[in-house]
Amino acid sequence: MLSSWKPLRRFHLTPGTTIDAPDEEAARQVTLDSPAIEVMTDLKRVRPVTANPDESLVAAEERMIRRGVRLLLVLDPAGTLMGILTANDLLGEKPLRFAHENHLKREEVLVRHVMTPFARVDTVLFDEVVHAKVGNVVTTLQECGRHHLLVAEQRDGRVSIRGIFSATQIARQLGMEIAIDPRAQTFAEIESELR
Repeated sequence: MLSSWKPLRRFHLTPGTTIDAPDEEAARQVTLDSPAIEVMTDLKRVRPVTANPDESLVAAEERMIRRGVRLLLVLDPAGTLMGILTANDLLGEKPLRFAHENHLKREEVLVRHVMTPFARVDTVLFDEVVHAKVGNVVTTLQECGRHHLLVAEQRDGRVSIRGIFSATQIARQLGMEIAIDPRAQTFAEIESELR
């Protein structure tokens, strides 16, 4: 199979080898006025890290650590989105409360027990993201009190997840902190339950 591929020519480095300085234009930091698409993880280019709803939280947490992510898309066997599992879900009180209320050990708590179901996942449309700025995304994350925001694309009557915004990644690209108040999320959840 690989016999048809020719290897690249190799050589050994010599003393005095340096590292190229980044091109100033290429190294330019993202700003709040930059196109939002510049800070979106595009799932047409990057394969998302996923979880099975029936796997243990321990397995999901190990995958998060191994892959260096803070969000897993929870998919059923057919590949349909069931929800998301974030590092905050894993490390917060949800797993401990669920284990206590159901007389389980933490190792027995499954992803489905603490994930955020798809109906409660904050999502924006790709068509709007194309025309938005980074500042719009940051404001949306702060308003909904979440560290992640999914981007959905509608095609031929179907909806699919096209991308993910991460407050941590955006903060790194902006070179500044982004304050997310989880109380905004809690208040929104309480309000929706009262309706």
